[in-house]
Formats: sequence, structure tokens, C-alpha cells
Amino acid sequence: MPPIRLKGDGRKAKNPRKTLGRLFSYMRRYQAVLAAVLACILLTTLAQVMGNKSLQYVVDDYIAPLIGQANPNFAPLIRFLCLMAAVYLIGILSSFLYNFLMVRVAQGTQKDIRDQLFAHMQSLPVRYFDAHPVGDVMSRYTNDIDTLRQMISQSIPQCVSSVITIVVVFFTMLFTSWLLTLVVLLTISVTFFVTKKVTGLSAKFFVGQQRSLGELNGFVEEMVNGQRVIKVFCHEEAAKQDFDKRNAELQENACKAGMYSNMMGPVNNNLGYLQYAILAVVGGFLAISSEEQMLSIGALMSFLLLSRSFQMPIGHVSNQINAIVMAMAGAERIFELMDEESEQDGGYVTLVNAKLDKKGNLTECPEHTGIWAWKHPHQTEGTVTYTRLQGDITMEQVDFGYTSDKTVLHDVTLYAKPGQKVAFVGATGAGKTTITNLINRFYDIADGKIRYDNININKIRKPDLRRSLGVVLQDTNLFTGTVMDNIRYGNLCATDEQCMEAAKLANAHDFITRLPQGYDTMLTGNGAQLSQGQRQLIAIARAAVADPPVMILDEATSSIDTRTEALVQRGMDALMEGRTTFVIAHRLSTVRNSDCIMVLDHGRIIERGSHEELIAKKGTYYQLYTGAFELS
Repeated sequence: MPPIRLKGDGRKAKNPRKTLGRLFSYMRRYQAVLAAVLACILLTTLAQVMGNKSLQYVVDDYIAPLIGQANPNFAPLIRFLCLMAAVYLIGILSSFLYNFLMVRVAQGTQKDIRDQLFAHMQSLPVRYFDAHPVGDVMSRYTNDIDTLRQMISQSIPQCVSSVITIVVVFFTMLFTSWLLTLVVLLTISVTFFVTKKVTGLSAKFFVGQQRSLGELNGFVEEMVNGQRVIKVFCHEEAAKQDFDKRNAELQENACKAGMYSNMMGPVNNNLGYLQYAILAVVGGFLAISSEEQMLSIGALMSFLLLSRSFQMPIGHVSNQINAIVMAMAGAERIFELMDEESEQDGGYVTLVNAKLDKKGNLTECPEHTGIWAWKHPHQTEGTVTYTRLQGDITMEQVDFGYTSDKTVLHDVTLYAKPGQKVAFVGATGAGKTTITNLINRFYDIADGKIRYDNININKIRKPDLRRSLGVVLQDTNLFTGTVMDNIRYGNLCATDEQCMEAAKLANAHDFITRLPQGYDTMLTGNGAQLSQGQRQLIAIARAAVADPPVMILDEATSSIDTRTEALVQRGMDALMEGRTTFVIAHRLSTVRNSDCIMVLDHGRIIERGSHEELIAKKGTYYQLYTGAFELS
């Protein structure tokens, strides 16, 4: 096996201070709760320090005077102990309260971040999802956000509590014995030096761990979705090797991060024990070496407890720093997604339902009438005009490339008149689906013009443009819900009757009624309990219920058997009637009745015409149709 490259090496959080400030901005609406948390932390710290300091008074003022007395009076001691018990009780309740409140703050902040993350994801262009694995995106919602929860609910309050404890205990120790406080500072400086070194080593590996975890999740997502392909091609061993490589990379990063992180506890504990021993020796010497007794026995016992209270929060902070570093790595990945540029839309022409008044003029109306109109606002004049949607789509000398260095469409020109059926034929990668992606404005063209009813599509708002286009893709996506819900996805306002009519139009009604609960049958896992053909029929019904004026069918019947295809084709013909339709098909029999067939090759239209015209030319289409050579 080749040496494993640690992605944590040399890679640290880019700007942790900025990331932390941005994270805190989500907690602003919890200012009152955070103020209460701070007050509770302060009470908890004071209770702890008072308890430690009280040992001095218990020994010197209450226990020592009782030694040697024949009839000692324990009442003052009992009253003082009861007072200290009340102080400890306040500390316990305050500790419980601030932990309870911080859990609510953490969960609320998590929710706000998830809401904003998901809302922003909906605004991203299709090209983002084409370039990023699904599992890596999912990892930001799960692992990365969970690290934030741990940091907000545990690490931050622990660090704040520790800092307050360190400050209060320091001044208490200074008041008790400045000489022993100096000894503590000397030993603590060693702890700080060790903590800084170890934390610096672990931080970069925690960042690498989060990134490796995201990549591993993306790989697993692909493998789960492609299990059938893996088994068909006997790719199990190769898949395991790829997984092992990524898993080993994650293991190395996690081991390095965990090793340095787990090292902090034992190191700090042992340094704390060493400090305790040094203080006991020096303090004992001070207590017995002078007649003036520079340090009482009670003060020494109290100081030893205070020194432990001083050492422990430093250890807590050093332990939590690693969790904070990991959370910062997760936060950067979350904010990286949030900072992705949203899909730009400079359009101002909208699509509305319309009706004809008595004079034959178009007027806007809220209900669906079967008439669609483009609404053109004229800002300079303050007026609005309406143009009836016809479904006339043209492309003029369009060039396009998914990247700037590679053009995939060259000088594409086509005209689709209202009600025409236009078919695209060509080998895989010829540019058929790319053309429909451009009509949808999933991508913007590099050069040329695309017009919709003589309107440049850049002037049409993207949601309105896409609402006018019904799309049935080769890859069917069904969502968790009933069959009825999945059909209604095409038009959320559709009634049950309209959904059933759409299913009948797509010839899906018969098989749906034979399902266990009919239209109320619950679908999960992308409709895994249905055949591929049945899923495709539901997708066609989903497009039909939207009743769009323009249809795009991308291999819509590719997963349906020949017998079912004949039934579906009749439904598709009814669906396409009166609509401008773009059809992408490998089965040439499905495009014979198209008004215009365009043959593409390497991003260029090399032939166009009706079926009869292209057969008469005896060119590429003729060779494809007669089987002289096949599409690849």
C-alpha cells in the first residue's frame, strides 16, 4: 500500500477568530439567557472558592480552639458547616442551571444554522451539486454541526467557567500567601508551555479529520446508491480497497488528533500532582520554620485545595481547546457552503395565469385558466403589459462550455414553433441534455441568444421560466411520502382528482390502484418498492399535473418495457398535444412523429428535418435508423 498522505498535515483553520465571531453572531438572540448563564457560572465559582477558603477558618477558628477542651462546644462549628453546606448547594444548583440553559442555547443555535444552511442550499445553482459529492454536503449537516453543538453546550461554558475560576482563585491564593502563589505561577508556566505545544500539534489533525470524514461520507453515499452496479460488475473488492484507503486516511488523522488530545489529561494531572507536592513541602516549611508562623495549618490546607482548583480548570481548558479546534474546522466547512454564491437572477419578466376579457385583452387572474401570460413591467412608465405564452423557443448561434477551457456546444441554432415536437438524437455526450439545461437556465450560455416567445430568457425570472417547463428526466427522483404526494409535487395546489387524472394520462393509474394502499401507499428510499418503469410513470404523472405549456422529455421512456411504452406513448402524445415539446431519445421509434429531428455530434447539429426528410437524405440519421451503426 502506498504511504498515506495525512490531510491534516500543515492545514490549519484559515481564520478561527473570524469563524468564532461569526458563530457567536448566531447566539445574539440568546443574550438574556447567556447573561443568566454567566451569573450562574460566577455563583458556581464563588461557591467553590468559598468552600476551599472556608477550610482555613474551620481548622484555625473552629477546630483548633476545641482541641484539649474538656467540654467542647460544637454549636459554632455546626452552624458554620451548615452555612457552607448552603453555599455548596447554591453552587450545585447554579451549575445544573447553567448547563441546562446552555443545552437550550446550543440546540437553538444548531437549528438556526441548519435552517439558514438549508435555505441557502436551495438558492445554489445546479453546477454546485454537479461538482460536490452528496455525502460531503450531508456531512456538513450532521458531523460538522454536531461538533458545534458540543462546543456551545460543553466547551464554551467550561472554558468561561475555568477562566473565571482561575481569576478568582488566583486572587484568593494571593491573599492567602503571596509566596506560595509565586511557586504556583512557576509550575503553571510549565503547564502552559506543554499545552501550547501539544494543542498546536493536534489542531491541524482535527481539521484534517473533519475533511477526511466528509470525503468518506461522500464515498459511502456513492457506494450505497451504486450497490447494484457494484455487484453486476463484481467491483466489491475494488470498492473495499477504495474505502479502506479513505478509511485509513481518516483513521490516521483521527489517531494523531486523538493521541495529542488524550495526552493532555495525563500530562496536566501529573504536573498538578508535582505542583501539589512542591506546595506541600514549601508550605510545610513556612508553617513550622518561623515562630511568627507565616502560614497557619488551616491556611496551608486551604491553599493546597485552592491550588488544585487553580490547576484543574487549566487542564479543562487545554482539553476543551481540542474540541473547539475541531468545531472550528466544522464551522469553516459550514460557512464555506453558506458563502457559496447564490444563483444569480436578473430577470424581471414573470409568468402569470391570465384570462381574456370581453374585448379580447389579457388580464391577470389568480386561478388557473389554461392561459399563461408573460408579465412585462415597465419601470420608466410605471405600466405593465401582458404577452400570451405561445411556447416559441429559439436558440441562435449558441456556444457553451461547463468550464471556460472546453466548449461542448458549438454554434447551435434551432427553432421550436408553438406546439411543435422537436427531438434530439445523438451519441452520449453529443450535447442533447446540455441544450435542455440551457433552456432551463441551469447554466448560462457563453455566446449567442436563447429566446422564449421572442423574450431573451435572461430577462425572465428563473422560477417563472422553470414553472413554464415540465421536465421528465431519465433519472427518476421520488421523495418519501405517498404516491399522491409525489404526483402532487408537480403542482402543490392540485386536487386529488387532478392528480388521478394526471396518473391516468400517464397510464399509471392502473398499477397505482393495485398497490397495497393505492394512492396512499407510502414510498421510501426513492420508491425502492416500485420497478424502474413504475417510478418513471409516476414522474410522468408528476409532470402532467403541472400542466406546463412546454415539455422536456429526457429519455422519459427509457426504463419502460416495449409493451408499457406503447401505452405510455399514447398518454405522452395526449400530454404533448398543444405544447411545445423537446424530446431526447435513444429509441428512434419514439421520435418518428416529431416535427423536427436534430442529429447532434460533438456539440454540433449536423442534420435536421422530419423523419421522412432525414431518411431521404440517407445521412447519419438514416444509418442510425437502419442499424448501419448504433448510438454509443
